[in-house]
Amino acid sequence: MEEFLTRKGLWHRFLEKAETVHTKDAAQAAGIGLSRVTKNLVSATAEGGYALLVLPGDRRVNLTEAAKALGTRSVRLVPFEKAESISGYPPGGTPTVGHRTPMRVVFDSCLLGYKTFYCGGGTRTRLVELKTREVLEATKAIVAEICAE
Repeated sequence: MEEFLTRKGLWHRFLEKAETVHTKDAAQAAGIGLSRVTKNLVSATAEGGYALLVLPGDRRVNLTEAAKALGTRSVRLVPFEKAESISGYPPGGTPTVGHRTPMRVVFDSCLLGYKTFYCGGGTRTRLVELKTREVLEATKAIVAEICAE
């Protein structure tokens, strides 16, 4: 993870924390507001491709809106046990960049209000702070409203 970020020239700062799997627990362990720690949800499209859905930890994903953003018929979340083989990272440690399998990225538009955000740092015991604009450029992310009301 760190090698990838350095190679790509992405500003980053790791934050060690207690081991967690769920975003709410990670935010609490790190002392960061839940809206600034992202859920990075590995999903599969109807056509068999993969996408990473990135949204604030205090929100739920709207899969219909995610499918619209991706221009696909439907999107479904990949089960935890399969997500790691796709992303290369365990659930709870999945970052927004640097995955084993290339994935399209859909970034919820409400995250644009933050200069930086936190996501899984490659393991369940750390988060990484990244610059929002750099991540959008590096991933060629689709920005859309994908949160449930």
